[in-house]
Amino acid sequence: MASHILVAEDQADIRDLIVLNLQHAGYAVTAVADGRAALASQLERASDLLVLDLMMPAPDGLEVCKALRARGHATPILMLTAKSTELDRVLGLELGADDYLTKPFSMAELLARVKALLRRAELLRAAQSAPALQPAVRNGELEILPGRREVRVGGRPLDFTALEFDLLLHFASHPGHVYSRAQLLDAVWGYSHEGYEHTVTTHINRLRAKLEQDPMQPRFILTVRGAGYKMRDAP
Repeated sequence: MASHILVAEDQADIRDLIVLNLQHAGYAVTAVADGRAALASQLERASDLLVLDLMMPAPDGLEVCKALRARGHATPILMLTAKSTELDRVLGLELGADDYLTKPFSMAELLARVKALLRRAELLRAAQSAPALQPAVRNGELEILPGRREVRVGGRPLDFTALEFDLLLHFASHPGHVYSRAQLLDAVWGYSHEGYEHTVTTHINRLRAKLEQDPMQPRFILTVRGAGYKMRDAP
């Protein structure tokens, strides 16, 4: 069955072009023009991926993203924005978006991002339904079960998006190795484009916030070294 994608974009020409290309790539697509319709559509029938315009009306993409995440929806979200400031990009990611594209963008790039996000979501579903027998990755209190795509800290399970899980697993599999943001984009996201390095920074901040939510148990996770990031070995 084809993956279903919800596209929420108020500019009809852009919306139609996105829908045409997604359908040509074999996806089933629902298109809406504002945030209210996007929320109603997703709550009525959960799509496999959302493409949300940041500046669409009533409410905007940020509010839609925030509302869905508050309801526990883990559906991958690709944010589209005409804004190019770092603050706008980071805010969208901090509210729960998995990735973003700044307008204007090529349809080839959009399709590549969509394919990558859907692939991660499919891996997560497959692991949850039929976990593979893969050895656990451990570092101190951190335990990662790659086959089940589960994470535990001190025996307590933590929830991560598919992309957050892949990023954490990459770090945990290479403790002590320093990675630049460009290297992480290439290794985890599957692409490396100038100007998208803040995607890495925001996802790392989200990882750290989840892993360090217990102030009584300081974590060893994800430290900054120079211009890169690494996971140091647990003491």
